[in-house]
Amino acid sequence: MDGNVYYDEDAGQGAGGQADWIVVAGSMPTVIWQPAVQHFPQPGNGTDAAEQTVEEARVDEKIPQEILSRGGMGDAQGWQAELSKALDGAQTLSDAERAMAFLGGRLWQRAVDRAQGRTTSHSDSDLPVTDDRPLYWTRLTLARALRAWCARSPLDEADRQRVLLAFERASRGIGRTQSQASPPPQEGLRAVITGFDPFQLDRGIDHINDDLRHSNPAGCLALALDGTTLDTDAGPAHITTMMFPLRWHAFAQGIVEHALTPYFQPGPHRVDLFMTISQGRLNQFDVEHTNGAWRGVGWDNLNQRAPGPVPIPPGVPTVHPQPQWTTTTLPASLLADQPAAPFPVYHHTGVTEIPADSDKPAERKDGPTPNSLAREGGGGDYLSNEIGYRATLLRDACRLRVPGGHLHTPKLLLAPDNQDPATGHITDPVLERYRDAVLAQARALLTTALGTLAAR
Repeated sequence: MDGNVYYDEDAGQGAGGQADWIVVAGSMPTVIWQPAVQHFPQPGNGTDAAEQTVEEARVDEKIPQEILSRGGMGDAQGWQAELSKALDGAQTLSDAERAMAFLGGRLWQRAVDRAQGRTTSHSDSDLPVTDDRPLYWTRLTLARALRAWCARSPLDEADRQRVLLAFERASRGIGRTQSQASPPPQEGLRAVITGFDPFQLDRGIDHINDDLRHSNPAGCLALALDGTTLDTDAGPAHITTMMFPLRWHAFAQGIVEHALTPYFQPGPHRVDLFMTISQGRLNQFDVEHTNGAWRGVGWDNLNQRAPGPVPIPPGVPTVHPQPQWTTTTLPASLLADQPAAPFPVYHHTGVTEIPADSDKPAERKDGPTPNSLAREGGGGDYLSNEIGYRATLLRDACRLRVPGGHLHTPKLLLAPDNQDPATGHITDPVLERYRDAVLAQARALLTTALGTLAAR
């Protein structure tokens, strides 16, 4: 596989259960995998730690299991049986990749259908359809089962990564421009919106805010909007969304650039607006003006850190030399002027830099000074800043002259009497009302931003 793999670095390591394999030799050797006995690990059955990542291992905890049982995504064991059946019929690496891309796509579409009210509810599936967590934990359940299959296969590490990546991408809504499953609309505007997985699960950025119950409104919004059409002042706007992992390594290997390039380069899928979205501060939206090329010391969902300059992978469109800063082209002032309903919206211009004439960080309320080094963009120094930086840098590299940039939503809140994850509930009326309000206002802000295209 080429050097632009962007699945997490622990993928495919370790050895699982034993199986008998048939290898057919020829002038172009083809591996046919057909284990004499197929066994896929089920959640909680003692999966070898070598066959799962830190992130996947959390699936066995009580809270994720309750989310899975109440989430309306379908029985996790049923999804694993479907995965097993799909791999039983795979005779080549390409077969396995196609099977996992198809399964991942079905998982993503099931989550979108659920979020948009198109699935049949069950008596034990009582979480609101706006909840993003059932997709997150179902994806990890299947990724772990697939990783165990890869460990028992005759595939080398690079080919294991290919199979894992095929599922990972498709289950996040990434890569659909390469198939007929997502034809471009014939009329109207086009926008691409990105969301994120839940984070700060068992090790918060500050080691305090960890909670396996966390949801991410950016992921909720991605599921609620994918495939929809918004009525704007500039006409109908067709929305495509995707969701990204909270993993430094995935970003370093180009997941953002590979996902967005088909929408930024000239062609039938090129968009008229893009917006990267993540969860931010309490009780406010922030349109981030400036993004910085610097990573802080925050922990990701693999409990890893990667402080230093934002790395740009080889083989993707970029700008040379790499700039320290990029800026939004969203109509930030207009969005900040919208009525606060119910949350205020700020055009956030502050950054932290190392000035050209100093070696110490300094906060700047009005943006960076000339020739300074980035230490925090408007969105900080975590992956929310980084996706804003990567997307706007790619915009410039592709010469995409459209509104685009990063929006921080308010942070979701649980009820005051439901703060302890050890004794609390996985949802409550305060969280659900708060999430609904955030999603409604985010949708309104996106509609407003798209409406400005009428004057272009």
